[in-house]
Amino acid sequence: MLSTIKHYCIILMTVLAVSTASAQLETSKWKALVSLGINSPSQGGVVAPFEASTINFPTINLGLQRMFTPQLGAKLDFGYNRFANADDTPEFKTNYTRINLQFVYDGTRFFSFLPIDTGVVFHAGPGYSMIKPLGDYGNNKTSFLNGMAGLEFHYGLSRSVSAFFDASYIYGFGKDFDPIREGFGSFNGNMLTVTVGVSVSLSGCYTCN
Repeated sequence: MLSTIKHYCIILMTVLAVSTASAQLETSKWKALVSLGINSPSQGGVVAPFEASTINFPTINLGLQRMFTPQLGAKLDFGYNRFANADDTPEFKTNYTRINLQFVYDGTRFFSFLPIDTGVVFHAGPGYSMIKPLGDYGNNKTSFLNGMAGLEFHYGLSRSVSAFFDASYIYGFGKDFDPIREGFGSFNGNMLTVTVGVSVSLSGCYTCN
């Protein structure tokens, strides 16, 4: 009798474990990401004698992520950046917006030395950048394709929410300005962004990956 009870307990525990794992995989599929931080545009992307400030605020990123397996997924994200002139250079302000479709890889399993609530996520993919100068140079709008790659470090705050740090580099495939005056206040280069934010699982548990 005792043997039979043990047998049923083992079966029940196995079923519960499988069911829990399946539920976790299901609840981890969709996530929303919001982050805020700073940006640093490449100086080669502005026309002399214009020069951009090395560090600018704000950078705002919004994303929707879908995981297809525990490690592989994709996200569609939107980014807004503003930068301005450096000191003692011609005055300008520029809005840089982008939209990217990125592949996502959860590499947490390779960082087993990190705390249990910590995650490491790589992301990369193509996108489209839109540049809009403000003020006197508002007509010098431009747009171009980009390639973006970055690394996120997540720390769990609850079963459905994590805080994260993201460092990303956006490589711009912009053309040279011709004539040069079309580049006044505009931008056709690369950009580094550093943000902190929150990731919310729309279907449940952030740790399920």
